Amino acid sequence: MSMDSDTSSHSGADYRSFRQITRDRLLIEMLRSTRKSSKSTWKVLIMDKLTVKVMSFSCKMADITEEGVSSFTFVFLRAEGVAPRNMVEDLYKRRQPLPSLDAIYFMQPTKENIRIFMSDMSGKNPLYKKAYVFFSSPVQRELVAHIKKDSTVLTHIGALSEMNLEYFAIDSQGFVTDHEKALEELFSEDAEGSHKYNACLNTMATRIATVFASMGEFPRVHYRVARTIDASTLTTLRDLVPTKLAASVWNCLARYKSAIPEFPQTETCELLIVDRSIDQIAPIIHEWTYDAMCHDLLSMDGNKYVQEVPSKNGGANEKKEVLLEDHDPVWLELRHAHIADVNERLHEKMTNFISKNKAAQLQQARSGGELSTKQLQKMVQALPQYSDQIDKLTLHVEIAGKLNNIIREQHLKDVGQLEQDLAFGDAGTKELINFLRTRLDVSRENKLRLLMIYAAINPEKFGSEKGAKLMQLAGLSADDMIAVNNMRCLCGPDTKKPSAGGFTLKFDLHKKKHGVRKERIGEESTWMLSRFYPILEDLIEKLSKGELPKDEYHCMNDPSPSFRGIPGSTSARTSPAHQPAQSMRSRRIGGTWARPRSSDDGYSSDSVLKHASSDFRKLGQRLFIFVIGGATRSELRAAHKLSSKLKREIILGSSSLDDPPQFITKLKMLSTEELSLDDLQI
Repeated sequence: MSMDSDTSSHSGADYRSFRQITRDRLLIEMLRSTRKSSKSTWKVLIMDKLTVKVMSFSCKMADITEEGVSSFTFVFLRAEGVAPRNMVEDLYKRRQPLPSLDAIYFMQPTKENIRIFMSDMSGKNPLYKKAYVFFSSPVQRELVAHIKKDSTVLTHIGALSEMNLEYFAIDSQGFVTDHEKALEELFSEDAEGSHKYNACLNTMATRIATVFASMGEFPRVHYRVARTIDASTLTTLRDLVPTKLAASVWNCLARYKSAIPEFPQTETCELLIVDRSIDQIAPIIHEWTYDAMCHDLLSMDGNKYVQEVPSKNGGANEKKEVLLEDHDPVWLELRHAHIADVNERLHEKMTNFISKNKAAQLQQARSGGELSTKQLQKMVQALPQYSDQIDKLTLHVEIAGKLNNIIREQHLKDVGQLEQDLAFGDAGTKELINFLRTRLDVSRENKLRLLMIYAAINPEKFGSEKGAKLMQLAGLSADDMIAVNNMRCLCGPDTKKPSAGGFTLKFDLHKKKHGVRKERIGEESTWMLSRFYPILEDLIEKLSKGELPKDEYHCMNDPSPSFRGIPGSTSARTSPAHQPAQSMRSRRIGGTWARPRSSDDGYSSDSVLKHASSDFRKLGQRLFIFVIGGATRSELRAAHKLSSKLKREIILGSSSLDDPPQFITKLKMLSTEELSLDDLQI
């Protein structure tokens, strides 16, 4: 694979974002590259279950067909795979021969995939004229040798290459490795020595490494270390997960240095590997930004929202599926904005549209006031030339309306205030008990989230009768209690030596009270309930400045002389003169839902987008953060915000991107038992 200079952090003239680079590699480096030696105008693209997702997160169907792909065959490796839109053929059924067409195989380098490929292309009558094979990650030498042994197959191979691209680009600055069960497989009681544990870590490391292969980057690999082992503390298997993953990633990168032409030989960026224990509250607390609230409160299927639109024949409303993604400019502008800000901006957009459109003014006059969502939808049919614009506005007015109704019906302002007061230490047991006793109008689900936040901050109080009484007072189910107990066990800060038969997981011995945020100064909060911030935000700033605590974070490699991001460097990228003051956000006093017209707190996505591209062109080295056990939307938002502030592209990766309901479900799957260092085979 080629590693052009414009894919590294140092380039500025031809900047491309993380997702753009991923897309270009798939479309240009893979699909378009086959044109040179192929006489076939159209080709068949064959993918497995994973690479279909890799492709779909970065490219549209139209992008693929523009590169000369006429048909798609999505190959599933398991019989239970479901074929989307009837375009998938069962792997174990013979596919229709297309001997006049060339085929492009984009697949994982597994024995089963290669067996199927060999079956397709061997013998006197192969399915396709020629095959261009691209593996998503490094392929074992013996498998390549197996392919080359069959001369009939070899004569029909146009290319055999490692793409080294095996991740899902879920955002312009985010990716996941598709390990939805990482918490269960890496942190459960039976994880040690299990096949799932080792397979999860190894696959995760391979996929993380392919990110750096795609970006043409060689990182310094920082990771959160296990606790100091002494007579009074136990080092658990969970403690060692970041260390083990960092070592595996490092091994993959070391192979890339010798195997990939033009792969950087010195450090060009930084990677920080942490696990979910750094911040147990961020996946649980109610977020008040548009993107987070949509996925938390609307029961969406991924980014898919089901909208009700008027029937064209005047009948009952019809359901229409829409994707809340980057192609929607309104979504792109509002997704990181506070819900109150969203309400105001949508009102402004609608007012501006009506003021500039006579037909809309007439419709408003007939209605005698504000236009309802249904009236706006009918306007689409009356004004087809404005349909796209009205469609987008109507969609988001409807969504914002639903969110506002849920906020009111579920009393989320009161719930959210107590959540944030608990997180900042302004409320404790007394306030929580009073809330649980008096607020019978608050749902059990929201009381569960309050108790989980309390358990993350005060895990020691749930090891006694007091914890059981709190859960009983909240009316929690048995499953809910498991989630609360596992939250306590996942982040307990007790530094006392555990008694025989007991268990405490101590991820951070340096904090007196785990999870309590410090007030931030120097950056005023504009909105009610916006004081909360993910711990990852602080870590990213410390990583950028080279100020990660050395007793908590180690590095797999020492900085090379040419590295520009270390303290003391004369590079403008990290020199003190170019470093912004430490970002601290103070508690907002007397907050409001109203937005000052001059407000630009860096949280709004339009603020980030306004400056990001030009900033990245001027300055450079990327920061990569990987969270084992699931990242949150607040952390992804922080990556966008800090990219603008720090003048560096920040890319957030994780095993998955979890919304609160998903994270709670995953916690219920964990065991509360633990393994000690004595159980490990070293």
